[in-house]
Amino acid sequence: MSQTGRLSDVLVFTRTTAYRHDSIPAGQAALRELGEEHGFTVETSDDPSVFTAASLAGRSAVVFLSTSGEVLTPDGRLALRRWISAGGGFMGVHSAACTEYDWPYYGELLGARFAGHPDFQPGTVLVEDRSHPAMCHLPPRWDWNDEWYDFRSNPRRPGVRVLATIDETGYEGGGMGADHPLVWCKEAGACQFR
Repeated sequence: MSQTGRLSDVLVFTRTTAYRHDSIPAGQAALRELGEEHGFTVETSDDPSVFTAASLAGRSAVVFLSTSGEVLTPDGRLALRRWISAGGGFMGVHSAACTEYDWPYYGELLGARFAGHPDFQPGTVLVEDRSHPAMCHLPPRWDWNDEWYDFRSNPRRPGVRVLATIDETGYEGGGMGADHPLVWCKEAGACQFR
């Protein structure tokens, strides 16, 4: 957030060095539409050179939108860590959980890493926390089609606010069991600076 408490400028980063999802342009358009609707600007890039102290200064948030593989330079990692430590907001979408596997800080920032997913299929999302602004518009049970990601570990732990889970009884191939968080948030200050 800016000093006025409003979002001011959001960087949507889409670089991939592994699998590239065809949905990235639609995601960019959706985030631009949200920006227009809620009064913040959206810049999109797949260029890792945008991660500098000067480029991140004044931004409210960075969104890793379906990134994959190793997408940042060492200097970019340092700039992002410092910016987040100074209060910058981060959101990882979909395969952001398949990004920067060899960077422990990023894994801590995310809260869980991608393990795999079954085929694209319908499922039921269970909205656990409708008081959160990201979830308040959804019904308690939301039917959707997706690649229902399994994670290497369950992100539910102290300091993590789980917003939604997936009901594994409603689709084939889930591997996390009865408690399968799908959407969560946490304070980035809980991440160690490494």
